[in-house]
Amino acid sequence: MKKYYIITIGCQMNKSDSERIAGKLEELGYKRSDNKYQADLVVINTCGVRQTAEDRIYGFIPEIKKKNFNVKIIVTGCLVYRKDV
Repeated sequence: MKKYYIITIGCQMNKSDSERIAGKLEELGYKRSDNKYQADLVVINTCGVRQTAEDRIYGFIPEIKKKNFNVKIIVTGCLVYRKDV
């Protein structure tokens, strides 16, 4: 069974969105993982309001890929919609 892990950075709306994403992934047959390095899919639900949040997001991607090369990473949330990114 494929496993997923969700990293949520930001506001209450992001937390709600992450819960909905988790529900959809479980409908597709994924199981929640407690370890981002052992997941088949990592979703990073982002915040683009604060620079520190943005810096954390950019740090997560290489860290996760280094420890789990085959993982699929999806980045979503308001950072994705900013024009300067």
